[in-house]
Amino acid sequence: MKLNLKALTLSLAILWGACVLLVGLANLFWSGYAAAFLNLLASIYPGYHASGSFGDLIVGTLYAVLDGAVGGLIFGWLYNSLAGK
Repeated sequence: MKLNLKALTLSLAILWGACVLLVGLANLFWSGYAAAFLNLLASIYPGYHASGSFGDLIVGTLYAVLDGAVGGLIFGWLYNSLAGK
């Protein structure tokens, strides 16, 4: 059985982007919420600073969508390559 690369890529992009968006929104409402997680993301995504601003939330979410899409594409390609043998 092979995975649909387009569906997996979009699914992981949406899922990871939504996770980062929800955690970032929670941090906007409750200062300090998941600060360690957001600082971890700030160390990985250039241009994203875990400052708790709305602009940073958008930048982090866009990075997460791109990161999820790339991760889903690589995972699906690797799975399909190994499942075909």
